[in-house]
Amino acid sequence: MKKSTMLAGLGLALMVVAGSASAGTPRYDARQAHQRERIVNGVQNGELTMRETRRLAAGQVHLNRVERRAKADGVVTAGERAHMQHEENQQSRRIYRQKHDAQDRN
Repeated sequence: MKKSTMLAGLGLALMVVAGSASAGTPRYDARQAHQRERIVNGVQNGELTMRETRRLAAGQVHLNRVERRAKADGVVTAGERAHMQHEENQQSRRIYRQKHDAQDRN
């Protein structure tokens, strides 16, 4: 029961993040989708604890905010793209570390 509730909550949170994607940053959006898949796979495989999952989902929400801010004026500058990529790289490292640490749900 807990696992299905957690998956449903995670799915809802990730759909909110996915809903804000737009055509202005297709590579960024594709990478975001891949990172969401990595988190979901980690939950399904038992590689992520509930706390780790919540933190990673919050990181995805942060990336969404960074993207929204960058697009606020209608143009994503090279500096904004660099910042977005830096934030994505950090989140990707967090996902990897959490999935490969000694903690798991089992």
